[in-house]
Amino acid sequence: MSDDQVLTGPGTQTRRALLAGAGAVGASVLLTACGGDDSGAGTTAPTSGGPGATAGDAEGGDREGSSSLATTGDIPVGGGQVYAAQGVVITQPEPGQFKGFDPICTHQGCPVSNVDGGTINCTCHNSKYSITDGSVKQGPATKPLAPKTLKVQGDQISLA
Repeated sequence: MSDDQVLTGPGTQTRRALLAGAGAVGASVLLTACGGDDSGAGTTAPTSGGPGATAGDAEGGDREGSSSLATTGDIPVGGGQVYAAQGVVITQPEPGQFKGFDPICTHQGCPVSNVDGGTINCTCHNSKYSITDGSVKQGPATKPLAPKTLKVQGDQISLA
């Protein structure tokens, strides 16, 4: 019998079992931590700060346009509001002119955080977009925000 195959006592099997069990637990923890979560839970984007920000209805708004996101009075002239849960930024570049844009920065996919100083702002890497057409005003982003079609009925603004 060679030395590397000799059992040295009753604790040898227990130690091996313990090490194998610890390895299995470690592997399962690693796989769980690395596994994807396709449910989207925990990935909500922050909405813009500021008084009077409307976040839609209790169910998170209606992306089909049948439910109002905001009133025209909620959107300041020369500014706008981010409605992250509803997937839109609404701006009012000129009195009575309302524009909609996708709220995801084209640089690295961060949600835009606010509309201030005449631009839609992403605070992840400081990209800034025009409130008029979504074009890049300051990088590192190089592509404009995608437009969203809005419907304004009376003083109610919704996605079209």
